[in-house]
Amino acid sequence: MAQEPEPAPLLPRPLLVLALGLTALLAVGVAAAGLFLDDGDGADPSAVHTGPLALVPVPAPKAGSAECQALLGVLPAQLVSGGDTLPRRELASPAPAGAVAWGDARHEPVVLRCGLDRPGDLTPTSQLRVISDVQWLEVSEGGSATWYVVDRPVYVALTVPSDAGTGPLQDISTTIRDTLAKGPVDTRG
Repeated sequence: MAQEPEPAPLLPRPLLVLALGLTALLAVGVAAAGLFLDDGDGADPSAVHTGPLALVPVPAPKAGSAECQALLGVLPAQLVSGGDTLPRRELASPAPAGAVAWGDARHEPVVLRCGLDRPGDLTPTSQLRVISDVQWLEVSEGGSATWYVVDRPVYVALTVPSDAGTGPLQDISTTIRDTLAKGPVDTRG
């Protein structure tokens, strides 16, 4: 029985080797360009935050109070967070009353809310922290912490990402100290 000849390859062997070599070279080039052109901030490009920030409404019965209006009127236009300067961030409509945020496309926002209900975590045994003569209650939740001002005529909450550093808390403490009258801490629940 006669043996059938092997079919000829579609591409000559040298051309096939060249095509595979160029593909590998292209892949290495793209990987190298990614390493050299990376801005080094470690930010996940899919986590870029753009446009107005949508905030979930929470009960804030005193958000329209004179105290909240006074505080909102003197809050800084920017905050320093983890060594970076965060500008005031636009809020999506309808924006919750008494809310302000700072942040940019590379950072999770820092959010302040004024006129909230008394925090449920505030008890007679709560550990409070005093910063610039303002008493705060910290409530950690996942990758962020919410700090509640508990010794002023209105409750104020400042939510900061875990990598924010202490700058936002210090800046807001100073503003609150200079704007809102100090009062007793109500731990009656």
